[in-house]
Amino acid sequence: MQLQVLNSPFNQEQAELLNRLLPTLTESQKVWLSGYLAAATYSVNSVVGTPGAAPVELPGQNNAQPVSKEVTILFGSQTGNAQGLAKKSAKALEGKGFNVTVSAMSDFKPNQLKKLKNLLIIVSTHGEGEPPDNALSFHEFLHGKRAPKLDDLQFSVLSLGDSSYEYFCQTGKDFDKKLEELGGTRLYPRFDCDLDFEEPASEWIEGVIGSLNTAQGDSSAFEAVAASVAAPTAESVYTRTNPFKAEVLESLNLNGRGSNKETRHLEISLEGSGITYQPGDSLGVYPENDPELVELLLAELKWESNQTVTINKQGDVRSLKEALTSQYEITVLTKPLLQKVAELSGNEELKELLAPGNEEKAKAYIEGRDLVDLVRDFGPWGENAQEFVSILRKIPARLYSIASSLSANPDEVHLTIGAVRYESHGRERKGVCSTLCAERLQPGDTLPVFVQHNENFKLPENPDTPIIMVGPGTGVAPFRSFMQEREETGAEGKSWMFFGDQHFVTDFLYQTEWQKWLKDGVLTRMDVAFSRDTNEKVYVQHRMLEQSKDLFEWLEEGAVFYICGDEKNMAHDVHQTLLEIIEKEGNMTREQAEEYLANMQQQRRYQRDVY
Repeated sequence: MQLQVLNSPFNQEQAELLNRLLPTLTESQKVWLSGYLAAATYSVNSVVGTPGAAPVELPGQNNAQPVSKEVTILFGSQTGNAQGLAKKSAKALEGKGFNVTVSAMSDFKPNQLKKLKNLLIIVSTHGEGEPPDNALSFHEFLHGKRAPKLDDLQFSVLSLGDSSYEYFCQTGKDFDKKLEELGGTRLYPRFDCDLDFEEPASEWIEGVIGSLNTAQGDSSAFEAVAASVAAPTAESVYTRTNPFKAEVLESLNLNGRGSNKETRHLEISLEGSGITYQPGDSLGVYPENDPELVELLLAELKWESNQTVTINKQGDVRSLKEALTSQYEITVLTKPLLQKVAELSGNEELKELLAPGNEEKAKAYIEGRDLVDLVRDFGPWGENAQEFVSILRKIPARLYSIASSLSANPDEVHLTIGAVRYESHGRERKGVCSTLCAERLQPGDTLPVFVQHNENFKLPENPDTPIIMVGPGTGVAPFRSFMQEREETGAEGKSWMFFGDQHFVTDFLYQTEWQKWLKDGVLTRMDVAFSRDTNEKVYVQHRMLEQSKDLFEWLEEGAVFYICGDEKNMAHDVHQTLLEIIEKEGNMTREQAEEYLANMQQQRRYQRDVY
């Protein structure tokens, strides 16, 4: 929208300056600027007493009372991203003179909600639009009959998600909508962040601080806010935005000959990085795309592979081939990407696919297809390579549960990665990172890595506490780290492992290590289920049911119960089986069993690392 001199109070030079400035502003800068001007106007009016001037109500401000300097940040986090952003946001706010309380939603007493004046919600979405585990109880309370009216509350929501999922950022949207329905005032608009969340998260906290400062009558809002949010942690200079190039020391196939699986055990050097981790943390890995897939895409695009494109706001330049290899996601389609392509290309067939009422058709198209399919079906689009890459998503880091203890393996980190290969729509497909590790990565090569700390999946502080671990397939990874740590520290608490896979002979991951821990008493019990070795498929939940009496006794003794692995099937089935065991052995109703498990979760005695 161009500002015209004729219909504005600005002269020609001012209008030209504004027309150059306005298109460059982000949403948060526009909000801050409007707040700043409102504050300035309010200040002049209150001093000069402009005749007929109505009092200016500042954004998010209730002018009947002073604005509180108290800010509460509640986070709901499964893997640690929301928790990390909550801590960084608190640091930025405290640097601006606010008194900040940070709490996991599971630790927050809901009856305190009506006492709050400024509330920031930072929450991820898990699975099919579900809240993360430590947000479940708060989400349920807020959407229940006991939720209070919140007419005095100012709030803002930062929502984390993955746009390749249908219910993108759904939990954040739920909270945002419900807080408004309960009478809260939106302090700053909700931001929905995709996997590459650092920049929008920084922009969100800038906007929040700007709105809070404007309400305070302080227009000096933004010095170094973004820097403080994006600043690396004290423990290492290497982070998600500045990964460490780690050398691969070893790559072994854990499956025996004849298995239809390939599970890689990677040993990676952290020497010289200063990176530390604890059992239960994850390692983030930035992969590169398969060169064969990149060549296939370039052939479809028919552009010169050596022409250059700009890959970021800093103006860094790469060849198109290099950019498609190391910078952009080309193996996953998302609905937002299809919408951008439809807008850019004007393709009527694609517009029809995305039209209201065709949601299921669009979902079916996205499933199992990649960028090559999209270009073949609806391309080409964009006048040049730069326009083409500008709408692509950056390659997200892959998070893998760490399979080692730093105490037992100084300066090393181990991973357990199952190679993903399948056929879809007439073409062979490969997991980006898993097949990089299985097919192209050699000892001596490097991988860009960082540690993702996860406070929601940790060994109990008391080493005498019993633990029960359920981890079929690659879900075994964190429990190997648990056992190494307990062996190293001499922890004496009982431990029980449930492991499952397809075949005993070829798929018993880390078999000799588990047998040694059993022999040495580091591991108290182990139950295994190999689903393809019997006529009827037997899974870990079946082994749990067989041992239901003993399992419930362990729970009654205060055992911590852990699940790691596939969320959609395994983790769901294990959860239901656990409820069934509690109901049966505890002589409870289903409702009582659910309350028992909810209490375990509240006490951090039920922890899940699921994906």
